[in-house]
Amino acid sequence: MLDTADTPAATTEPAVSRPAPRRPFDALAAHIASPGTSTGERAALARLSPEQPLRPHEIAALARALIAADLNPEQWHPATWQRWALIAHGIALAGHDAAGKLGAQLAQAQVSEPRVTRLLTARGSAFVQLLPRLLRLLASQGVRPNWRELGPLILKESGDDGADQAEAEDIRLRIAGAYFSALSKVEKGA
Repeated sequence: MLDTADTPAATTEPAVSRPAPRRPFDALAAHIASPGTSTGERAALARLSPEQPLRPHEIAALARALIAADLNPEQWHPATWQRWALIAHGIALAGHDAAGKLGAQLAQAQVSEPRVTRLLTARGSAFVQLLPRLLRLLASQGVRPNWRELGPLILKESGDDGADQAEAEDIRLRIAGAYFSALSKVEKGA
């Protein structure tokens, strides 16, 4: 980035308005849903198995999607690639709706309490195995999840850092709170 203090002409140039940076999950979802994204790329993302090593065409589709979302995967560790593969896979399967809370979306899709509890208590490979099944269920119910909540959970869930684990727990509790709150509203209305 250019330091304006080092350029004398900086004070005479008009300010350039730059678009606000997009959130990575919104940008990734927009790219995947874009008419400019080929059906083949979308299918490659929807078919990939995040717990398995990525195949060449999956790596290509994922890399293009990540770069289109203004992410810079060049220096990522393999575990980071796998986390973002799960996110891209999930968005390709179920879409993205940032308007609602994820817990309320799970209730809206009539996801059972035991299934939500299993997801929120799963860690590591168990979490990675449960999530695509849940996303397929949401898609079958016509409910798109909020990746602004689910994405950070995926990124923090298997982090080695204690702060990452604490943040993942906070996210899980917010999801549970919204889910059970939405369920109680349905029960009171019934």
